[in-house]
Amino acid sequence: MTDLLSLPLPRIAEALRERAASARELTEAALERHADRGERLHAYKVFDVEGALAAADRADDLLTHEPEPPPLCGIPYSAKDLYGARGLPTFAGTARRLPDVWSNDAWLVGRLRAQGAVLTGKTHTVELAFGGVGINPHWGTPVNPWDADVHRIPGGSSCGAGVSLWEGSALLALGTDTAGSIRIPASLTATVGHKTTKGRWPTDGVVPLSGTFDSVGALSRSVEDSVYFFGAIDPSWGDPAKLLDALSDTRPSGLRIAVPRCALWEECQPDIAGVLQDALAELSAAGARIVESDGALLDEACRHYMTGGIAASECRDFLARELPGWIEILHPIVGSRIEAAAYALSDPAYAAALEAHHRLAAAAPTLFEDAPLLALPAGIITPPPVAELDDLSRYGQVNASVLRPTAPVSMLGLCAIAMPVGLDAARMPVGLQLVAPGGADEALLAAALAAERVLGTGRDRLGVPPAPRLNRK
Repeated sequence: MTDLLSLPLPRIAEALRERAASARELTEAALERHADRGERLHAYKVFDVEGALAAADRADDLLTHEPEPPPLCGIPYSAKDLYGARGLPTFAGTARRLPDVWSNDAWLVGRLRAQGAVLTGKTHTVELAFGGVGINPHWGTPVNPWDADVHRIPGGSSCGAGVSLWEGSALLALGTDTAGSIRIPASLTATVGHKTTKGRWPTDGVVPLSGTFDSVGALSRSVEDSVYFFGAIDPSWGDPAKLLDALSDTRPSGLRIAVPRCALWEECQPDIAGVLQDALAELSAAGARIVESDGALLDEACRHYMTGGIAASECRDFLARELPGWIEILHPIVGSRIEAAAYALSDPAYAAALEAHHRLAAAAPTLFEDAPLLALPAGIITPPPVAELDDLSRYGQVNASVLRPTAPVSMLGLCAIAMPVGLDAARMPVGLQLVAPGGADEALLAAALAAERVLGTGRDRLGVPPAPRLNRK
């Protein structure tokens, strides 16, 4: 089973369908990984052994009696603690359990449950997803597994998601992405994170941060796994094999990628920029056409996201309407920032911020005049130790830095994927962010799949992180 857990999702699903292994056996192996590594890595707010085993038994019944079992049947996955899941509490990272209405299946959890996927538990999140660093002072911060000695940030706000993948207790990790909350932890933990186009999938049943920007999706162990997941979930497909076949026609020689000239590259650590440039050079050597382009719009979009107050205002409004009194129990790292940045939704400043967002998004097609795909860093700094961030001003600096590469994509209504391409000078992961126009998720996945076939998966290219090896049986 240990060997089976390390295989790509399509091969695991095939083994389950052919009854070479049972969902119960696969789930027991995943639960054993948690028993072995969970205390060290601290990925989960709630880990549900009994529920996972019961779901695995139901999956085995489907696998035995259905002539064509669903593609994710028997696959263990984790869900960020913003997702409602029947029978499990939702805290949304806060100190208090949310009302029972938030313990009903979110749309994405419901899709997975219907396919017979196995939910192992709810992973830690930043309070109300308001922050990209990944810290949770209430429940503890997951451990970035790439440093066995120093507790470094895992990235957020889906801070337990990527960690659960390296723990081995989940083969997919549901997250949400408002300004980078899937792509940031993917980049910092050497996993893959696909920010779907806003509105592509419903956010029903997920505790909201921003109705304007929230999107749902998953972190995975490889681009191939992300494609398989997308094909299994997206209503336009429903068959990951067909999607994989369709996207596999894209060759590296067919890729055209623009590297935008913008402040983001200038602010990127030199060692990280060097790793990214080496990866792009490998793609170029494989036949991809790499060009430069004007990225000034990205800088403008970033400034507006960081100063416009849209997400904070919408979060504050949600709390006032649905969770009165909650703002008072938030840790100052989150609560003080929400209060400082928020406008009332009736305030002309909020309306002006929305108008500027729409104006910027309308200009987004100009970014793709030189190529249908952009290459950007997914992260520009080495993830710092958690202990450094007790100081609120230092936290603010780091939060701005980790959001810097991803927030412009959200502001402009684009889709993007972060994929691991190397290690920086501190031996921490470096992520490449590929960006496509809004609605072009399939083209984005096709390009990322072609790139992965040149560069290798994260495990191929980086190996495995040291922390899970500390207590490996």
